[in-house]
Amino acid sequence: MWEILPYVDLLIANETDLGDVLGFRSEFSEGNLKFDLYTGLARQAVEAFSNLTHVAITLRESLSASHNRWGGLLLDSVADQIYFAPEQNGSYHPYNLDTIVDRVGAGDAFAAGLLHALNAEKHQSPQQAIAFAVAASCLAHSVPGDINHSNLSEIEALLGGNTAGRVLR
Repeated sequence: MWEILPYVDLLIANETDLGDVLGFRSEFSEGNLKFDLYTGLARQAVEAFSNLTHVAITLRESLSASHNRWGGLLLDSVADQIYFAPEQNGSYHPYNLDTIVDRVGAGDAFAAGLLHALNAEKHQSPQQAIAFAVAASCLAHSVPGDINHSNLSEIEALLGGNTAGRVLR
């Protein structure tokens, strides 16, 4: 990865990836997110690879195997700004996933959602992009298997505050 990353502008990872694959370390404790540790990891990546314009990290609080809190952060290194999602009243407020069907594919859905948002006019701002990515991956927790079957309207409904899980047709 050290050989590939000089050619990359967007790095998507979690704290384990950054530690095990790239050797970036921080002192984490189970179930308690310390945002300065995550932002520190994102900044370590940018310091090591100055070509990175964005670093995205998923934020999972594992309360149990079927109950997590889920969110993400995006470092925009050009603007030197960090964005968290989801937010409520301007503060980080993770999704409460209390009936996880399957965690497999959530990271892929996060990556796909972020790539879509950063390249779509509607969700292109860093705050909107990270919010879209987290919403897409949140919905991926609700279906079995590695494929996120959520469509754009379902992701946008979650972004708009529809957390009741009602199917909209």
